[in-house]
Amino acid sequence: MGKFHQARWAEPLIFELALPGTVGHTIPPVDLKIKESVGDLDSIIPSALHRKAPPNLPDVPEQQIVRHFTRLSQMNYAVTVGTYPLGSCTMKYNPLIDEVVAEMPEFAWLHPHQDPKTAQGALELMWELERWIAEITGMDAVTLQPSAGAHGEFTGVMLMREYHRQVTKEWDTRNEMLIPDAAHGTNPASATMAGYRVVVIPSNDEGLVDLDALKEAAGPKTAGLMLTNPNTIGVFEKNIEEVTGIVHDAGGLVYYDGANLNAIMGIVRPGDMGFDVVHVNLHKTFSTPHGGGGPGAGPVGVKSELEDFLPIPRIVRVDDGSFDLDYDRPRSIGKVHGFYGNFGVLVRAYAYIYALGATGLRRSSELAVLHANYVAHHVKQIPGFSLPYSQDDPRMHECVISASGLKEDTGVTAMNVAKRLLDLGIHAPTVYFPLIVDEALMIEPTESESKRELDLFIAAMKQVSDEAHTSPDIVTHAPTRTALPLLDEYKAAHPSTLTLSWRMYNEKDQGTD
Repeated sequence: MGKFHQARWAEPLIFELALPGTVGHTIPPVDLKIKESVGDLDSIIPSALHRKAPPNLPDVPEQQIVRHFTRLSQMNYAVTVGTYPLGSCTMKYNPLIDEVVAEMPEFAWLHPHQDPKTAQGALELMWELERWIAEITGMDAVTLQPSAGAHGEFTGVMLMREYHRQVTKEWDTRNEMLIPDAAHGTNPASATMAGYRVVVIPSNDEGLVDLDALKEAAGPKTAGLMLTNPNTIGVFEKNIEEVTGIVHDAGGLVYYDGANLNAIMGIVRPGDMGFDVVHVNLHKTFSTPHGGGGPGAGPVGVKSELEDFLPIPRIVRVDDGSFDLDYDRPRSIGKVHGFYGNFGVLVRAYAYIYALGATGLRRSSELAVLHANYVAHHVKQIPGFSLPYSQDDPRMHECVISASGLKEDTGVTAMNVAKRLLDLGIHAPTVYFPLIVDEALMIEPTESESKRELDLFIAAMKQVSDEAHTSPDIVTHAPTRTALPLLDEYKAAHPSTLTLSWRMYNEKDQGTD
């Protein structure tokens, strides 16, 4: 280990590369027939929407643009560079064939305003994908509209609220959402945005939902429970049927956060565990590279009693076998996304599921679980690291390692370990989550890593432990081999030092606009 070095360039901002008057790309003239058919654009676009001045874009030749972004990419770490064990956010290798499929002009050049009669292939793809996701999750109906996991959560909670508004007529009294203390941070955020008061359910000594606390909290104010299974410790909630039963008996619904579906797809289904609403992350579990904010897709599946509330439009198959969009859904919560969702992500997921099939999806989960347990077994034996909670239970797709022993013996923290791994050519795992684990390192190797890569990761953890015990400064001053060395985290995140745009940069540092 230890030969990794990230590229370093004295790379200017693209605005600083500008050569005024340079033309990077010339847009071809509009076809005459289109021009005659559409007419003058100035007469079509309302005057209020006309720009008063051209956009402030840098004049940079195409070749310099390509080189600029290529150099930036070499300063970054990506799943195509090396191991990416980011716990809780599945970051698996995404087959390039899925990219090829998504780039097919028949898909890539579709226009969202196109007449559905001329986009039958796309509609059929989405119609089938909805049914495949319903089959994988054990749900009755699916919407593909939400554009991310958290967006799916919010959509799901809104569906639960609509159920209590239209069916039980209790939406004004059922104003509490139960959420375990080990939940993803987006769960309480989504529930709060939907107007619910969050009631935190503590974990028991095994890191599972505390059943006594759940029984005490569930009642006439309970709208539902938001739960991840396997949970964020990486352990399957063995009492899941009792958990969902307690909430149902109290009149609430149960929501499944599908961030950890990579552990169970093809093996067990949330719908069979008693969940009423499910979201899955297509951009994590079913292909599509992601990070930095997108693109993503967080389809939501529901049981039949909630189907009427799904967002519009619904993709339907009419009597002659063709596909159409149905907006006439008076009980729907409305639209949650422009048009029909992030279509390119849906195409990649379709290709991924089509290629693997039921057998391949199950095998994928089995390997993800095997890899997580392989890592957990070896890392917990390294001095300074331990495996908290439910030590005798297998980990699913991820394992949470505590570095509390390392901190106590050497002063080296989980954050230091994560940053030192960057020096060794491994992306840092999630740290300090879940909050119930002291000095947590959440590791998800995924099924796509080979045994050689897993052994390199374990060896890197061993090297960091050795360094912490012999030369801790090496670890506490890491990273030193990345494009930017160890940053002052306070300054890096402080509003007075953050510069989010070229305009802000000019105002702050140059005194001009």
